[in-house]
Amino acid sequence: MRWDGNTLPATAIIDDLSRKPPVATIGSAWKLVTDAVMGGVSQGVMAREEVAGRCAIRVLGDVNLENNGGFVQASLDLSPTDHVVDASGWDGIAIDVCGNGEVYNVHLRTDYLQRSWQSYRQDFTAYPDWRTVVLRFSAFAPYRTDIPLDTHRLKRVGLVAIGRAFRCDLAIGGLRYIRDDAHGCNHRENINRPKVVLRSQAI
Repeated sequence: MRWDGNTLPATAIIDDLSRKPPVATIGSAWKLVTDAVMGGVSQGVMAREEVAGRCAIRVLGDVNLENNGGFVQASLDLSPTDHVVDASGWDGIAIDVCGNGEVYNVHLRTDYLQRSWQSYRQDFTAYPDWRTVVLRFSAFAPYRTDIPLDTHRLKRVGLVAIGRAFRCDLAIGGLRYIRDDAHGCNHRENINRPKVVLRSQAI
């Protein structure tokens, strides 16, 4: 990976929920963002709690399309500073998720994107049991931008309930970068076998 004064090299673990909430392993804090920032009326809450036997960041809410809204998001800056992250040595990210069977999005942002609605997007299904979703960088689609995804310049990741009116119930049990030549990541979704049980704690 290349490195310069404004870029940090990505380490494998983004968050394994080992730090006091809402702080992620990398040192930045998880944030809940809804469409209220643009006049929408969607509502959500985020808490650290035990879900199906393991510690998780759980996002609950109702996505509402009124007032041109329609999203509830848990977002995380990929650096605790203003630096961008160079993830070009990795092939994608893997997220341990559990949910209510709905389809959610992962949004990536780089420092090249100037407008809040621009991102690179890929969707996944959060099933009612814990699974690891593998999302390769090559499969992220640009949204309202013509700039290709540059993994040398990653800024933020968001897990988003978006685009239709529905009940959001999404638990995040871990987040990390992956390589295709490691961890046997040959499938888009794999069952996550290890479980960590911690006492519930509100963020």
